[in-house]
Amino acid sequence: MTRLLALVLTAALGAACTLGPDYVRPSIEAPSTYRDVLAASATATPASLADLQWFDLFKDDTLTALVNTALKQNFDVQIAAERVIQAREQFGIVRSNQFPTVEASVGASDARRSQIGATILPAGVPPTVGSTRVGFNTSWELDVWGRLRRLSESARAQYLATEEARRGIITTLVADVSQTYLSLRALDLQLEISQRTRGLAEDNLRLTNLRRERGVATTLDVRQAEQLLFTATGQIASVERAVAQTENALSLLLGQAPGDVARGQSIEAFKAPPEVPAGLPSALLERRPDIRQAEQQLIAANAQIGVARANFFPRITLTGLLGVESRSLTDILTSRAGTWSIAGAAAQPIFNAGRNKATLRQAESVQRQLVINYQQSIYGALRDVSDALAGYRKTAEQRAEQERLVGALRDATRLSTQRYQGGLDSYLQVLDAERNLFRSELDLAGLRSQELGAIVELYRALGGGWSEPSVQP
Repeated sequence: MTRLLALVLTAALGAACTLGPDYVRPSIEAPSTYRDVLAASATATPASLADLQWFDLFKDDTLTALVNTALKQNFDVQIAAERVIQAREQFGIVRSNQFPTVEASVGASDARRSQIGATILPAGVPPTVGSTRVGFNTSWELDVWGRLRRLSESARAQYLATEEARRGIITTLVADVSQTYLSLRALDLQLEISQRTRGLAEDNLRLTNLRRERGVATTLDVRQAEQLLFTATGQIASVERAVAQTENALSLLLGQAPGDVARGQSIEAFKAPPEVPAGLPSALLERRPDIRQAEQQLIAANAQIGVARANFFPRITLTGLLGVESRSLTDILTSRAGTWSIAGAAAQPIFNAGRNKATLRQAESVQRQLVINYQQSIYGALRDVSDALAGYRKTAEQRAEQERLVGALRDATRLSTQRYQGGLDSYLQVLDAERNLFRSELDLAGLRSQELGAIVELYRALGGGWSEPSVQP
């Protein structure tokens, strides 16, 4: 008993020893401002577009409803939630190893010894012997070197990394739903433009046929008028195909079978936020789920180094038994039936062909790899923001110029029509102007979607909060 107490005391004194390095966040130098192709000289401020809730970006009730549906029904989100549960329970399993295990046991046995065998039974001793046992068994690995604590630390970090992965999936999902919906509304506008152009082309063709019948126009004018009609009709089919495919893609994001998608305000009614500040690059470390996930994976790998180092030292285990045992069932509850035992054991690795050293070197290599991965995640996030800033600002400039182009082409179409009707030009000039206007209007609709999508991408790149609104706007 004295030796056992000494073993327990030694283990208790060594319990404060936890092998392996404690985690320290790697020092990675981040720039003071984002690379911005338009406002490179601007002073960075803490204010960020990511401070907004996602439903405040555009304030469209239909888009808000679609995103809320996706958050509840999307398959990737549901799978990610189950992975979080699995990782949390795995953490609980690993953590339980730090505590004693207690098991209840009940047993009964009967044995008969040979009366003429090698062992001669004393006179009066019956050959048949039975016993009944009831008790509790316990075992406990003393975490002298911190192996179990490091395992628990690693499992906890893996659980948190899984949670960050779930948040990253939600962030991507809301961005995908928003951008797909904006693309759908842009296609709706393109369909309206194509249908309007077809109607205009039909009217022009009708008038051109009348002019030919009266000898004012030629068959060439008729064939040229038909070109715009056929172009617009073909464009309608193309856009309708894209609308159906985009609705199908959005339905999948919503966790639904392919079908019609509700519409809200037109793409032209969407307004960009008055300001899109990027904030400070240092805030990305706390905002971006992928960066936080990479750090948790690094924490887990760092803890595994301690586990690998603890494998070089003995594992100390305590076992115990407390119960009753009696040959007669009627005596099972008497004081004479009581029994107990307690034991301690230590197992020290001596030879395993270098396995422990290889395991340690492997753990250290994994940790170094994940430091690099963490750095890459930060620089990748910085690139995402810089790309999004360039995409938003330059797309906004391109959209503004496209609006001017559409305005100029409308005037050119009007003037060309007047000159043709006055007999000063052929119908070819009218056709060229109308075709250029048609294509430019389609491009402008696409640019509106790209500009709004760039805001969504910038918001996602900044790690914006995607929590659902408590009160619908």
